[in-house]
Amino acid sequence: MGENLEWDSSLSFIFAMIGAAVGLGNIWRFSYVLYSNGGGSFFIPYFCAIAIMGIPFLIVEYGIGFSFKEPFSKILKKINKKFEYIAWMLVLFVFIVVIYYMVILSWDMVYLLTSFTFAWGADTSAYFTNTVGGSSNLASAGFLLIPTTICLVIMWVVLWYISHKDLDKGIAKASKILIPSLFVIMVIIVLYAITLPGHMIGIDTLLRPKWNMLLDINIWLAAFAQIIFSLSMGQAIALTYASYLPKASKLTDNVLIVVASNSLFEIFTAFGVFSILGYMSLHSGMAMSKLVTEGTGLVFIVFPMIFNIMGPIGRVLAPLLFLAILFAGITSALGFFEPILSSTSSKFNLSRKKTATILSVIGCSFSVLLTTGISSYLVGIIDSFVNQFGILLLISVQCIIFAWFYNIDDLIPILNENGHLKVGKTWRFIIKYLLPIVLLAMWIYGIYNLFMSVATFELIVDLIIIGAVLVFSYILTRLKPREAED
Repeated sequence: MGENLEWDSSLSFIFAMIGAAVGLGNIWRFSYVLYSNGGGSFFIPYFCAIAIMGIPFLIVEYGIGFSFKEPFSKILKKINKKFEYIAWMLVLFVFIVVIYYMVILSWDMVYLLTSFTFAWGADTSAYFTNTVGGSSNLASAGFLLIPTTICLVIMWVVLWYISHKDLDKGIAKASKILIPSLFVIMVIIVLYAITLPGHMIGIDTLLRPKWNMLLDINIWLAAFAQIIFSLSMGQAIALTYASYLPKASKLTDNVLIVVASNSLFEIFTAFGVFSILGYMSLHSGMAMSKLVTEGTGLVFIVFPMIFNIMGPIGRVLAPLLFLAILFAGITSALGFFEPILSSTSSKFNLSRKKTATILSVIGCSFSVLLTTGISSYLVGIIDSFVNQFGILLLISVQCIIFAWFYNIDDLIPILNENGHLKVGKTWRFIIKYLLPIVLLAMWIYGIYNLFMSVATFELIVDLIIIGAVLVFSYILTRLKPREAED
């Protein structure tokens, strides 16, 4: 097909991997996780999770992808033909992430456009509910939130435009522009935030250690979950991107660069988030505990409320924040999209351009269904189920496959050839014994929490997702490859 399937340099790979890792969760989730799980004391389980799970598993993914130079579905098929079905299950779950992730980006795009006029008004919660994200009222499912729908289509066109090109002209070029831009914007926001009156109220609230919480198993589980989803572990992204690496790449060094960049970004951003919340607390007299929230509540309700009272500087900070979220989201969406793009293109001998076009049309069609009056409710249900049930289970299964059905000892000389960080017996022990146990325990705990209080509608959505994934994984596994295109 004459397509370029190799990064032009390790720098392109690093920027793409940082882009895949640094996403919405780093901006709107980490600070809340840190605050609600022991403050400063949370850094102990956080860095333990990086050392025990984040770095070792990413090293496996980089090594496997680099060694095989194949899409995820073909790699698992080569290890054992029966594993192709598992590969397609994971790839489809990650594709579902793209579908709802693009909806969240469309919300952000609405806010980016609105931030120049502050059209969200004084009641920011009502604006989000009525115009952008909808509510949990099922009676609202019969109409589309038009601003969100329009922005969604635009975001899918952007994703298609970048993804359908060769690596160097598409993902690599976009990542080299968006990631430095994202970092510069966040530096501006955070440096200004820590000059605001009341910023120390926020930082003190964020970092105040609660040492007794270290004895709570939930704090440790929260740290491991944060690392899994913050680094996009086990979602075939790192493995796919690593398969495009040129020879003599320093695999373990690249892992350390990506992990360090991701952690520094989310910690740095947390200081900015809580400095702004501290300013709001001082200005409004509201307790920090009433202001602190995560996700859409923080970014689309609390922050616009704060920008409203900031005066002229709010007119500058608001567009910058929503632009930063957009850049972080686009680079992550590219990462989520790549596993199904490469696997489908390879399986059916289709060009990258044609595959990206077909998948974008399919993805956009399903995303539109999530822009109704119950948009945020649906996205929340799907996000919880896909991550806590599907992806966490399949990360565990992957770990077992790579550790026990593929001889990871073969990876050690490849990993140690050029990198400064060397792996050996300790790394092998973690991958073969420690990680499968930790991951399966997290999955069981997550499933317990997920289904303890599940509503009927949520259960129906969950069953539809798992049914669709099982059926289409079977179909994709059974279909025969077509003749290669000229």
